[in-house]
Amino acid sequence: MNEQRPVAGGQQSAGTLITLAPTGAESAKADVPALPVTVEEVAATARDGQAVGAAVLHLHVRDAETRPTLDLPRVREVVAAVRESSDLVVQLSTGGAVTDPADARLAVLDAEPDAASLSLGTVNFGRDVFANPWDLIVELHTQMQQRGIVPEYEAFDLGHLATLARLLDRYGPPAGGHVHVDLVMGVPGGMPGTTAALAACLPALPPGATFAATGVGRTSLPVMLAALSAGGHLRVGMEDTLTYAPGEPVRDNAQLVARAAGLARIAQRPPLTPFQARQLLGIPAETTAAPMEAAR
Repeated sequence: MNEQRPVAGGQQSAGTLITLAPTGAESAKADVPALPVTVEEVAATARDGQAVGAAVLHLHVRDAETRPTLDLPRVREVVAAVRESSDLVVQLSTGGAVTDPADARLAVLDAEPDAASLSLGTVNFGRDVFANPWDLIVELHTQMQQRGIVPEYEAFDLGHLATLARLLDRYGPPAGGHVHVDLVMGVPGGMPGTTAALAACLPALPPGATFAATGVGRTSLPVMLAALSAGGHLRVGMEDTLTYAPGEPVRDNAQLVARAAGLARIAQRPPLTPFQARQLLGIPAETTAAPMEAAR
């Protein structure tokens, strides 16, 4: 019953890694009151997300005025608060906002996260352009190698996976040795959030890689179902979708994690714990993880 067919170019897992992306850099707190933006709100979101099945927290940080920021003291403060409140793998976004310069995006690595995102190419982002030139991709990859920070490679289009193959061929495997890719689908300007688009990406994944999929907006649910059917993992959160169902706003991030965890259990691949996520991704286990997870 638990036997699963291998994914082309990828690796199957007996469980499902659920990444929570709670905030993002696009939505305004004034428009979305439930969006966690303060240090306390993000820490509480991490705790509640872990309780219902999240294993990784993908962080965009906001300043005291709720605006997106890469200010290093603020980033460090949020990272520390998340680690105090949960065992989640802390994954910082190096994408920031589309207006952030490359040097500021690189500097977030100084906050010493467990993991960080690494976007694999430039893409239209609605009316904006999310710039990820080759030299920045290489710099992020090599700096993470040197610092022992595990990358999550973010692909917004099929061609970005060709860039990943070129990157690994020229500069070697990432810190931790395991390649994990997030297929970001449904961004206006990127690949659509469809089963056909997801299936087209699978043969281009590096051998032994795992993948997660993110469905932006109304593509969230179909992308989750497609990813689970293909042996993939999930990313959910208010960064990516603000509507739980037609006409029904998302109540909070835990609601989205709980739905993803329920679908993972239906697929007979229950959510991984943060400790299991560290094993999968090649991140050294935290000594405090086991007691907190045992209390779940």
